[in-house]
Amino acid sequence: MTIRWLLAAVHLLALGVGLGAVWARGRALQAQLDVPGLRRVFYADTWWGIGALLWIGTGLVQAFGGFEKGSFYYLHNRVFWAKMAASRFARISFVQGILVVLMVLAATAMARGYGVPAR
Repeated sequence: MTIRWLLAAVHLLALGVGLGAVWARGRALQAQLDVPGLRRVFYADTWWGIGALLWIGTGLVQAFGGFEKGSFYYLHNRVFWAKMAASRFARISFVQGILVVLMVLAATAMARGYGVPAR
């Protein structure tokens, strides 16, 4: 009983860690991206990774480790699949992928001097 409670608590706390990290990363990316600014971005990104590991790890243990309702319950529950595989989340993932590609294109263009006003 105690392990189930702790897994559930860590699972929900990980959501807060991840949300705070995403928010902090967004704010850090809006600031000047000098060395201290980049440190803030990487620090927030590290916390996002920690939150994701905790969230996914505890979720997998809860769903498939025999601590909660069991894998049959989760694998045959439409709400679980909607939570895990909703088309809205798929679209968000594709948009994020496009944004990553655009960021790479912008970074490589900047590194080659494109976008600098002629003097």
